[in-house]
Amino acid sequence: MWQAEHVRARLRQLYPLASVEILGMTTRGDQILDRTLSKVGGKGLFVKELEVAMSEGRADLAVHSLKDVPMELPDSFCLAAVLEREDPRDAFVSSQFASLAELPPGSVVGTSSLRRQALIAARYPQLIVRPLRGNLDTRLGKLDRGEYAAIILAAAGLKRLGIPERIRSLLDPDESLPAPGQGAMAIEVVSGRPELLDLLAPLNHAPTWAAVTAERALSRAFGGSCQIPLAAFAIPVGEAGLRLRGMVAMPDGSRVASAEVSGPASEPEQLGLRLADALRERDADGILAACRTDGTDA
Repeated sequence: MWQAEHVRARLRQLYPLASVEILGMTTRGDQILDRTLSKVGGKGLFVKELEVAMSEGRADLAVHSLKDVPMELPDSFCLAAVLEREDPRDAFVSSQFASLAELPPGSVVGTSSLRRQALIAARYPQLIVRPLRGNLDTRLGKLDRGEYAAIILAAAGLKRLGIPERIRSLLDPDESLPAPGQGAMAIEVVSGRPELLDLLAPLNHAPTWAAVTAERALSRAFGGSCQIPLAAFAIPVGEAGLRLRGMVAMPDGSRVASAEVSGPASEPEQLGLRLADALRERDADGILAACRTDGTDA
């Protein structure tokens, strides 16, 4: 809802005479809280109801956290704009401890992300990682009740909701490489509405668009699913370059493949495909096949 209100405010600044209304909706991704996304249908659970509202003419556009948007959209929909990225890093949140390194062996860490689970398991095998779903208040409440020693959240959400003080430390991308699109907001519309694309064009942030396009291209090359532990993060280099890092792993952190490539920001899709090739040279396909064999993709 914060994201929708933010986009409404931006549109009202651009078009003071326009009427911009919010159609509040609850998606399946919001409703199913007792299982990880990888077990109940993936990223599309946050998108489908909103696409139905647009296809039925009840809504003109939908605002998403980009990391929750499937890598392949139906032909009848497209992304019209990606707003300037907020902090893309993961945040360590705890009432007692200042960092993952401070947690005693056997401490329980909560996260809903297979990517975070794999990264924690690889670096801190003495910790126990357990699923954590729900909105931000629900997750923080479980932490405060002592169900977890710490939880890992997206820094962007905590900052946008005005509670950055809950962040005990930020995880550097070298320690916890972000998910594709993390920290970015996207606007989805029905395809074939050029007037909407023109209206929304001023909201698009070109450097963020290039970065997340490269990240999503890498994810798409490996199936584009939240059911595999995959990370991708791009940053600008120089005046017109882009550096893209990626990782795939087993959920238990026992096998990790990582690589990076650089290239022109004007060719983000090709950069993502180049990184996919580099990861395949490091047995990424074998790791993902093992993920499916052990039931991760079930």
